[in-house]
Amino acid sequence: MIENFQFLAPESLIYIWLPLAAAAAAFWGFLRNGQLIRTVLPRYSTRLHSSRRTRFSLVIVLSLGLVLAVLAIARPSWSQKEVTVSRKGRDVVFVVDVSRSMLAEDLYPNRLARARLAILDALSVIDGDRVGLVAFAGSSVIKCPLTLDYSFFRQAVDELSPDSVSVGGSMIGDALRKTVDEVLTDSNGGYRDIILITDGEDQESFPVKAAEMLGENNIRLIAIGLGDENTGRRIPVTDENGEQVFMTYDGREIWSRLDADMLRTMVSKTTGGRYLNVSTGNFDLGEIYSSLINSQEKRFIEDETSVVHEEDFQYFLLPAVVMVLVYLFGLILPVRYWERRS
Repeated sequence: MIENFQFLAPESLIYIWLPLAAAAAAFWGFLRNGQLIRTVLPRYSTRLHSSRRTRFSLVIVLSLGLVLAVLAIARPSWSQKEVTVSRKGRDVVFVVDVSRSMLAEDLYPNRLARARLAILDALSVIDGDRVGLVAFAGSSVIKCPLTLDYSFFRQAVDELSPDSVSVGGSMIGDALRKTVDEVLTDSNGGYRDIILITDGEDQESFPVKAAEMLGENNIRLIAIGLGDENTGRRIPVTDENGEQVFMTYDGREIWSRLDADMLRTMVSKTTGGRYLNVSTGNFDLGEIYSSLINSQEKRFIEDETSVVHEEDFQYFLLPAVVMVLVYLFGLILPVRYWERRS
């Protein structure tokens, strides 16, 4: 038992100062010879003056009770049991455009920041699915392989930026091909999804051909289009003086527009593919994930046996309650006694 002992919420132990402070206050009142009692209950002040030994014992009981209560809140555990769980899930890879055009501010604060927040919204509803993350611009980088470690995945999402990829540009087709060849290699067909988040701008990487390859491999494509489809927005960058300017090409400012038509064509090449034209509006990727992925058939992955710690807080909480009640009755009973005598 001792070797397995641990607190499941050790951060709660910081509140141990509360019973210590209460004990110090009680002792101070004890040393002041019951001044608080005489102030609150002047009628019984002389009668409630119990022996010093009794009052000292009550203070000790209260302090121990409060200490045990804090230990119970910290969720002590020494009992363990093995639990076998049959896990089902899908393999879902988020392919995110991190090119400079995703810094356009037609969504607040910009397209890429909204993409990061959207993925974290989806993470709150993911349960049992393996997730992966691929960032792309002019080249593609696997930021997180397929995993059930959602904390690691969250960290990878938080770090997404245009600096995640060394080559500028936008090669959607190459990103999809890399995802199939290097991320979904050990996945079974029929239970795989790629969520593509982009403004749709591409530099001749044949994204429609890549989408056809997804369809041939029974991988569903869900594309989320971000950005203004009509006017577009300029791309803010920082110059050598640290001032914000807008990206130019051949002396002219670049305006980035959402290419929704190409994304619609791409998703049509995969069975069950969906295009979500977010444009510059609001969207909840968690809700989208629940309706489009959580509702789909999930494959059996494996039986997992793990050791689970059971909470044993009751062994601390019960004596804590008893000690607090002893303290309260130690104060109240003398009052009742003298009320009957008066």
